[in-house]
Amino acid sequence: MTIRPTVAVVGASRDRGKFGNISVRAHLQQGYEVFPVNPHADEVEGLPAFESLSAVPANNLDRVSVYLPPDLTLDLLNEIEDVEPTEVWLNPGSSDENVRSRAAQLGIEIIEACSIVDLGVSPHAV
Repeated sequence: MTIRPTVAVVGASRDRGKFGNISVRAHLQQGYEVFPVNPHADEVEGLPAFESLSAVPANNLDRVSVYLPPDLTLDLLNEIEDVEPTEVWLNPGSSDENVRSRAAQLGIEIIEACSIVDLGVSPHAV
């Protein structure tokens, strides 16, 4: 039995033109078990959406990929610390100096890059 890697996409969107939606589809295409996080959606791309990161029913998360503005990302860091994911991806536009500073204080290693590109996928080809 193959264990699929897990990802929570925080800021997952129902709008197929937004990166928070493209990320859900790209991770699915690459074999991830995807947990969309959006408190304003019941589902994203046919998957149940979760109100918060802490509501995601995964025993462990290999990756958290964030598509939020920096002020909301800053508020999310305590939840990220609590779920202890293996990787934390702050996609372009989701980080600033306050986020970087607070993440460092909490001991959260962040990757500031596009998680879609990391999958080997062009965001424009999904």
